[in-house]
Amino acid sequence: MTEQTSLIEYPCDFPIKIMGRHHEAFTQTILMIVKRHAPDFDEATLEVRASRNGAYLSLTCTICATSRIQLDALYQELHDHPMVMIVF
Repeated sequence: MTEQTSLIEYPCDFPIKIMGRHHEAFTQTILMIVKRHAPDFDEATLEVRASRNGAYLSLTCTICATSRIQLDALYQELHDHPMVMIVF
């Protein structure tokens, strides 16, 4: 498999889960990042779950992925953000 080969066929719906500490700006910050890479993301489809004790938030954004380059850039920006603990 070459570096450019992908097992994903584009375009496709692609869920991304982002976890971080529960902070009042977390959701809006993540939405800004996601929309920068997937401008057509529908915020109404955002899934938000708080941890049992409320200390953490899990956001699931299902975007219409158009390329591996798009996904790589989105994952990198999310991973690099200080509010984000894990992206998968």
